[in-house]
Amino acid sequence: MKDELVKLDDLGMSEEELFSHYDNNELESEKITAPRYSYWRSVFRVFFRKKINIFILALLALVIIFSYVYPAIVPYDQFVNLSNYEAWHLTPAKAIERLGFSIHTILGTGGSGEYTFDAVWFGARISISLAFICALINMVIGILIGAVWGFSKKVDIFMTEVYNIIANVPYILLISVLVLIFSPSFLTMVFALTVTGWLGIAYFIRTQVIIIRDREYNLASRCLGTSIFKIAMKNILPFMTSVIVTLAATEIPSYISYEVFLSYIGMGLKDMSLGKLIFQAESAMVTPGWQFEFWSPVAIASIITVVLYVVGQNLGDASDPRTHM
Repeated sequence: MKDELVKLDDLGMSEEELFSHYDNNELESEKITAPRYSYWRSVFRVFFRKKINIFILALLALVIIFSYVYPAIVPYDQFVNLSNYEAWHLTPAKAIERLGFSIHTILGTGGSGEYTFDAVWFGARISISLAFICALINMVIGILIGAVWGFSKKVDIFMTEVYNIIANVPYILLISVLVLIFSPSFLTMVFALTVTGWLGIAYFIRTQVIIIRDREYNLASRCLGTSIFKIAMKNILPFMTSVIVTLAATEIPSYISYEVFLSYIGMGLKDMSLGKLIFQAESAMVTPGWQFEFWSPVAIASIITVVLYVVGQNLGDASDPRTHM
């Protein structure tokens, strides 16, 4: 079948009706059709994709509730059973038998008849508060100084010398000396853990900044006259969210460990922290029938540190944009 030419007159339509001008909008043509992307929504989507994270997060919520809400509702009385010598050093079974079944007696009693359950959570509140305050101070100072440290060569020369001097002094020794010089109070412990604690974080951030500081967009920003501080805050740190979250996951449990260790060797807080409880129950560890009052704060301290570490590590993994695909 041969193709036949069709005359415009045969269509019965004018040229204006057959041909129309196409408006080419440059702004519209540059738009890319893509699904909406929310960084933090993707982070939580990846985080909650693993069922184990839901369990760990629920366990962390339970720990926080018992550490802060429970002591506020049920005030801790260390001498509640001091006059009743039959209430001293009781295992959970004997405490329930002699004092009745309640939430207070499920972990037994201590050397003065105090309820171990109440003492453990009262001490956990102090230890967790110390860890979070120290981590917040060290992370903020370390991140800000580390960002500038890695981007400025003048700051790098000075801070590297400071780091080489201080980093060679054992951290636990420095903390011990500061605690001995000052009275071992909560604020003293915060000062001892933060006076140089930020330096290692700053050095780590400095190393990460050096890796990405000479990329093209940072060089372009410097050519346009953007300040080093603004480049560090706007161009570099947002790309290090997953690294910072992972670093915080290791820092928070470490401060609980420092507090427990210092209290265990008799150089910790005067307050009834987890470390203080472990120190006071040290003799119970080798006394038959009394071991439970020693292992209870040890177990709670271990659970808290492990849960905080696992949540932070998994959240750090979920903060990596490469896992959002």
